[in-house]
Amino acid sequence: MSSYDEVLAVILGGGRGSRLYPLTRLRSKPAVPIAGKYRLIDIPLSNCINSGLYRIAVLTQFNSVSLHRHISSTYQFDVFHAGWVQILAAEQTPDSADWYQGTADAVRKQLFEIHVSGARYVLILAGDHLYRMDYRELIRRHWESGADVTVAVQPVAREDASRFGLLRQDEDGRITRFAEKPKDPAVQEQFVCRDSATHPFIGSMGIYLFNIEVLDYFLREHPAYDDFGSDVIPHAIRTHHVQGFEFTGYWRDIGTIRSFYETNLELTRPDTPFDFYDPQAPIYTHARFLPGSQIHACRLDNVFLAEGCRLDRADIQRAVIGIRTVVQQDAVIRDSIIMGADYYTTRDGHHPQIGAGSSISGAIIDKNAYIGEGVVIRPFPREVELAAEHWVIRDGIVVIPKGAHIPAGTRIVPESFDLEVP
Repeated sequence: MSSYDEVLAVILGGGRGSRLYPLTRLRSKPAVPIAGKYRLIDIPLSNCINSGLYRIAVLTQFNSVSLHRHISSTYQFDVFHAGWVQILAAEQTPDSADWYQGTADAVRKQLFEIHVSGARYVLILAGDHLYRMDYRELIRRHWESGADVTVAVQPVAREDASRFGLLRQDEDGRITRFAEKPKDPAVQEQFVCRDSATHPFIGSMGIYLFNIEVLDYFLREHPAYDDFGSDVIPHAIRTHHVQGFEFTGYWRDIGTIRSFYETNLELTRPDTPFDFYDPQAPIYTHARFLPGSQIHACRLDNVFLAEGCRLDRADIQRAVIGIRTVVQQDAVIRDSIIMGADYYTTRDGHHPQIGAGSSISGAIIDKNAYIGEGVVIRPFPREVELAAEHWVIRDGIVVIPKGAHIPAGTRIVPESFDLEVP
């Protein structure tokens, strides 16, 4: 009889995260803050805990210091608990001098540690998705179907077909065909399998459950297989039983600045598609013991507000306001993400804040940034990509990096630039 205790969850800590730059300039992708007080890594870790999976390994490599600090200070089980959250950092060894070359290669380089855990099943998870899933349902489907590998799948919109691994299944849910992120429309049409005008495809969510001996076979016997989506899964369906587990709940891939921006702003809606308030399956994060937010003579509409903030006569609409955010009088914030700060005041008297009279729209302000008085920031056309010393524009969104200082009176607006937009 199989047991959930025999499942090891392995969370991939992400590569360079170049599509999320500059949010990943000083941190790894799973360490990027989301929803004002959480980090992306909190999502899969919370899903594991809520699913009764307490043996978790996080594979890390790039810019991992803040991620390690967050995990080690947050996810500590007591001595009477059998579980643990272990960080497996990339390292050079006598057997391997290379860093992780892909998702499968990252797991390959940690196979020794995986076997030490005694796991019979390995659940592979990504560290940059927003969703809530009870992994026990996937695991039970894996056991009941007698699969060697189970892949979590979901409906995919036509415009997103090139971003997903597309697949076809037989009447029992077994995956019979797979193509990783096909760009050719003709190839995409071969995978139309749903009677839906908007979501005609089924795609992989990047969540895989392997029997340990099958994982061993593909990673040890096929050293050129560096990626699960591109290499392992397409070959596995030819030789092994690969089952699909359909997930119809909310799921977002936070892989780009645009998706990060839009996903965060979705949380400000009264009918937000992702509910952080679910008492049965909470999302955990580092406990900071901050005071409640202090709000004086402000207008707030559709605002996702974290604790420890100080807002003075501000006008804020459709925005995420992160922990310890200080907004001075008469500032206006629209359609923006303010990540907050790690402190209120430094020893040299630096105050991360949104300065008085500033007007910010269509922007992401990373942690510990200082926005001077009278600063004006406006969104750009979606095709615009620009970079300066203290700000970056990605997909039309103005991003102020962590710790940046924007002097008083600065204007980052389309009218100030001679733009040639196709």
